[in-house]
Amino acid sequence: MIKVPKAVALSKKHMRRWPASLAVLVVLALQVAVPAQVLSLPRWLLPAMGAALLVPLVWMNPFHLSRDEPWLRWVELALLGALVVFNGIYLAGLIDYLTSGNATDGMVLVKSALLIWVTNVVAFAVWYWEVDRGGPFARAPEHEHEVERADLLFPQMTAEIPGWEKWLPGFTDYLFVAFTAATAFSPTDTMPLSARVKALMTVQSAISLLTIAVVAARAVNVL
Repeated sequence: MIKVPKAVALSKKHMRRWPASLAVLVVLALQVAVPAQVLSLPRWLLPAMGAALLVPLVWMNPFHLSRDEPWLRWVELALLGALVVFNGIYLAGLIDYLTSGNATDGMVLVKSALLIWVTNVVAFAVWYWEVDRGGPFARAPEHEHEVERADLLFPQMTAEIPGWEKWLPGFTDYLFVAFTAATAFSPTDTMPLSARVKALMTVQSAISLLTIAVVAARAVNVL
């Protein structure tokens, strides 16, 4: 039995694309469930656009990031931009629904807010995963790429803990960063270093804060 070096195993785990692709597919599927009361665009538009943009990404690297093409990163960033813009439109529709005096169905409010919040977390998790140090392909040590400066400072990168010397962040780590930014409205254990990630985290926290504030305002009104 051939024993795979630990560093190689960690790198292969870090290079998996399918968790990010699966997360995006789940979010696109959730758009079908957006209540009609806050929907100002055709229901099929975002899932269709997202599916069209995901096709080249999955076709080139279905499970692992074995090939790198600069245009693929632009395709993915375009998908993420579309997700955030559409999510902002849904949030505006939710706020309009709340302030119009027609918000009599609590389930519509809770369902809409939950969908917007989940979409917000996943979209920015993929965004952090894609931009940090030039993307997952550039971060892999076996590829001859000039690694950019770190955009996010993970605690594993600063602590000299046995067993974590060759650690690389995977999609789950970026998902946790996005989750904490959406719940605490600020970074927790992982610090943003670059201006672009600080801007992304600001936008994400603002969307999350507005979404939760809408639900809280309605809850106070009902009580």
